[in-house]
Amino acid sequence: MNTERREEIKELLRERGEVKLKDLEQHFPDCSSMTLRRDLKYLEDNGYVKRTRGGAVAMSRLSIAAEDIYSERALENVAEKYTIAKKALQFIERGRSIYVDAGTTLMLFTREMEDEYLSIMTSGVNIAMELIKKQKPSVTLIGGQVNRNTISVSGINSCNFIREVNIDIAFMAASGFSVENGFTSGTYTECEIKKEVVNRARKTIVLMDSKKIDKIMPFTFAYMEDIDVLVSDDNLDEEIVREAKRRNVEIV
Repeated sequence: MNTERREEIKELLRERGEVKLKDLEQHFPDCSSMTLRRDLKYLEDNGYVKRTRGGAVAMSRLSIAAEDIYSERALENVAEKYTIAKKALQFIERGRSIYVDAGTTLMLFTREMEDEYLSIMTSGVNIAMELIKKQKPSVTLIGGQVNRNTISVSGINSCNFIREVNIDIAFMAASGFSVENGFTSGTYTECEIKKEVVNRARKTIVLMDSKKIDKIMPFTFAYMEDIDVLVSDDNLDEEIVREAKRRNVEIV
């Protein structure tokens, strides 16, 4: 009976995407609330649902939502991002240890890269998948917890890994920038791995479109003086240009 009921709950989730406990109580009038809660816990433990307050959401819906968030970001400022990605290619050096950050601009950068003998590390799951389509680069995907919204990994294991490697050139993304707050990220764990990369890299190159200027996210991973090159579009404010020159940062 448990198996049949749980299969029926899974079918409801496939149809609706989510269910409320009160709806399940009406659907299964002979079952107690506690039994239905145990069913939802069983389905969560087996990867079918994510329990919420008063119900559960199908994992398939969560995955689609995360894909949609990334896809929406990928469609923003595409022309500017493509221009930035093409500009940044000049800084790739054969035989170097390269880190490629996660992000939609870095994905375009990855796609435009020549098929060269490079040692590349990345926190971007989709970027690693794109890189292995090429025949020559050595590709290392850092281990860690996956962020569905950015399709990247971060966390303590990621940071520990970065502390043990050498990075010649790091190509980084930022969610926001201001002169006062520096380059910022939306999540703490991703900020921490970015900090470690900037600290380990011999040369740090940030790829960022001008729409990110004065957009301040909660966590700062670097300031202008911590980077070497800022690759952007042609719409940078004069204040940013002056700050870069003052900090000996090359603008491309």
